[in-house]
Amino acid sequence: MDESNVSRQPKASSDERGFLPWTLAALVGVIVLLMGWVVLAPRGLAVNLLVVRPSSAAGVTVYGFVSAPVRATISSRVPGRLQQFVVPEGAEVRQGQTIAILESGDAKSDLDAARQAVSKAELEAAQAKNAVAEGQRQGISAVDLQKLQAERGLKESQVEQARAREQQAGAKLGRALVRAPFAGTLLRQRVGVGDFVTPATPIAAFADLTTLDAEVEASQAMIGRIHEGDEARITVDAYPRTFFRGRVRKVAPMADRPDGGITIEVAFIDRDKRILPGMTANVAFGDAIPGVLVPKAALIEDDQGSYVWLVESGRAHAHTVEPGPEHGNRLEIRSGLSGGETVITDPSASLREGMRVRPRS
Repeated sequence: MDESNVSRQPKASSDERGFLPWTLAALVGVIVLLMGWVVLAPRGLAVNLLVVRPSSAAGVTVYGFVSAPVRATISSRVPGRLQQFVVPEGAEVRQGQTIAILESGDAKSDLDAARQAVSKAELEAAQAKNAVAEGQRQGISAVDLQKLQAERGLKESQVEQARAREQQAGAKLGRALVRAPFAGTLLRQRVGVGDFVTPATPIAAFADLTTLDAEVEASQAMIGRIHEGDEARITVDAYPRTFFRGRVRKVAPMADRPDGGITIEVAFIDRDKRILPGMTANVAFGDAIPGVLVPKAALIEDDQGSYVWLVESGRAHAHTVEPGPEHGNRLEIRSGLSGGETVITDPSASLREGMRVRPRS
C-alpha cells in the first residue's frame, strides 16, 4: 500500500493528554465534597447533651437577711450639741473607746484646773509631813509639834477635797464623751456634727460583726423539720457562688402574726468580713438544693453575662441564667432553668446562635 494514500491523524499534545485525568479527578473531588456536605452538614456539630431535672433533694430552703445579734443604738448620757465623731463609719473600736464628743463648755478647763489643784495640794501635804518628821527629829516642844501636826492634817484634808473636785470635773467631761459599749464596728452615724442630741437621740448604730446570724422566717409546715443545733448552708446574694456553713441558734417560741411565720436565727460558722448586716440571705436546711444542677463546664460567663447553651429542634441557643453555689462538679442554677431543658455540657468556642448541633455518639 502506498503510504502517501494513507490518512494520517494528528497526534495529541502532552498538555491535552494530561488535561483529561485532572479534570476527571477534580470532578470526582467536587462530587465527594458535595456528598460529604449533604451527609454531614445537616447533622451539625457533635456535642454532649444533658436533659436537666429539678432537684429532688429533701430539705427546706428559706430566705431572709443577715443580722447582728449583738448590736446597740448608741446615745449620749446628757443633752448637748455634737462636736465631732472621733471614728468614721466602718471603723472597729475597742470597748470603752470614744466614738463621739459633745460640746462640753468649760468642762475641760475645769478638769485641768482640778488636776493642778490636786498636784498643788499633794505637794503641800508632803511638805507638811516632812515638817512634822523634822520637828520630831530636832526635839521641838510639844506645842510646836502639835501645830505642825495640825498643819499636816489640814493639808491632807485639802488633798482629799481637791481629788473629789477632780473626780467631779472628770465625770462632767466624761458625760460629754460617747463611748463604745462593747468591742465592735460603727455601722452608721445617725446625726451630724452640730446637731443637738439628748439621751433619747440615736447617735450611731453599733454592732459586733464577729457574730452574725442569718435571720429567716419559715412557715409552720416547715418548722417541724428544723431544730436548734441543726447545720445549714447559707448563701448571700452578693456572693451567690459561695456557701457558708451555719447552725440553727434559735427557733422563735411563737409564730408572728398575721402570716404565722416563725423566725429562725442561724449563726454563721464560717466568718467572712465580706458578709454585712442587711444582706439578703438564703438558708438551706437538710439536703435542700433549690433550682436545678448542671455540670460546671456548661456555664459560660463573659461580658454578656452568665448563660448556658440549650438545644431546641436541633439548634443551639444561648440562654441567660443565674448561677448559684457549686455542689462538687455540678453547679446550682437558681433561675433561668426549670427542668426539662436540653443543655450542652461541653460548649466550644465555635458555637454560634442557631447553629445546628447533634449528640456526640
